[in-house]
Amino acid sequence: MLAALQQFSTTSRSAPDRRANDRFPIVREVRYKVMNSKGSAEIGTGETINISSTGVLFKAETPLPPGKRLELSISWPAQLDGKCGLKLVARGRIVRCHGTSIALEIDKYEFRTAGRSLTARVGA
Repeated sequence: MLAALQQFSTTSRSAPDRRANDRFPIVREVRYKVMNSKGSAEIGTGETINISSTGVLFKAETPLPPGKRLELSISWPAQLDGKCGLKLVARGRIVRCHGTSIALEIDKYEFRTAGRSLTARVGA
């Protein structure tokens, strides 16, 4: 699914972008988990700003330090067989933080069935 994003190209850019992969303005709910070396994890919610095949820019609840490992769970707009909600689970490293805007470089990702909505789980 993310590979399909690479096939599209943006046609209206005001300045040249040196990124190797196009970014797409996909706004979706996100849950994140900051992985700490002691096995504990800081969790939060936010919203994606844009997504590419190699990274995600999202708005977090609080600033997060570059270099930290992160797991994101993003509600995906497509459904499996038109019936079952999906989520994109991506793992990677924070490469930039500007205020609460966080740039994650994706190391691994997979699609999973969403089950209950992300909103229901966050509130639970």
